[in-house]
Amino acid sequence: MKKDYKKMLGILISVAIMASMLGGCATSKNTSANITENTQKENSNGDNKNAIDVKGEANTQGVTKKWLDIAYADKSQAQKLDIYLPNSGDGPFPVIVAFHGGGFFRGDKASKEVNPQFTELNRGYAVVSVNYRLTNEGSFPDPIYDAKAAIRFIKVNASKYNLNSNKIAAWGESAGGYLSAMLGTSAGVKTLEDLSMGNAEQSSNVQAVVDFYGPINFSTMDEQNKESGIASKVDKVLVNNGPDSFASKYMGADITTIPDKVKQADPTTYISANTSPFFIENGTLDPNVATQQSVDFAADLEKVLGKDKVTYFKLEGAGHGGKEFETKDNLDKVYRFIDKYLK
Repeated sequence: MKKDYKKMLGILISVAIMASMLGGCATSKNTSANITENTQKENSNGDNKNAIDVKGEANTQGVTKKWLDIAYADKSQAQKLDIYLPNSGDGPFPVIVAFHGGGFFRGDKASKEVNPQFTELNRGYAVVSVNYRLTNEGSFPDPIYDAKAAIRFIKVNASKYNLNSNKIAAWGESAGGYLSAMLGTSAGVKTLEDLSMGNAEQSSNVQAVVDFYGPINFSTMDEQNKESGIASKVDKVLVNNGPDSFASKYMGADITTIPDKVKQADPTTYISANTSPFFIENGTLDPNVATQQSVDFAADLEKVLGKDKVTYFKLEGAGHGGKEFETKDNLDKVYRFIDKYLK
């Protein structure tokens, strides 16, 4: 019995040792994977509380040429961008600069929301996806400062990353569509550019803009939603007037109390002959941003730029984003517009 007990004890000890060794191997493998991932990053933003945890959701599978978490300014951990190049081609590559949405209070440059932009990698375009300060640490015009600083950074570092600094399009959804619109209309407006953030010798202008359902005039959205009767067609309509709305938090005060500042934040205010060509698209059942916002913005752009430089599509039955915007037929329309100005 004593021999059997010793034999059994020996077996249990052996099993325990093997399990420990296997566990150590697994731990070692995971650590190695983490080290490999971290070596692909410059200035990691691991402590960035500005972004929600959506890393890895963007469809970048198979992309082999990339630089992640590059700092384009140093005022916030949020001021990072990712650069992706096509797997084939010599470059320098024309650039799609992607701006995520999220109501100015959430979102991330690696979220699945920017998947439409990443499809351009298969068409010979580089994609630069940008994070910017959100409302937990900034308000208007901080995100605009960030967007413009990112453009200036891209231009000054174009040769380092094999990018074409003269062929850049801004493409965003929702809040990102708004930032793209501001880039398109307000280049050179000194009050909307913080040159202390670096590369002051560079212009922040872009050659084209794609605005997917971005808000434009915060002061008119509630009235437009009321006039459209959308409340009877959707479950819930976003209210913009009031101190707790996404628009008021972005503006830093209840938008109903600061009409002059709201006008300063309106891309329409800065439309000129130098404004970039625009592709604008939204859905007829958008409960967050009134459909009329894009209708009016496109009309105002046309008055100055002409119909040739302004493309507007209204997707019947589409809401605030969704699969309707990512169909092949729809993206082909965007591709034709971008190719016209960047190829």
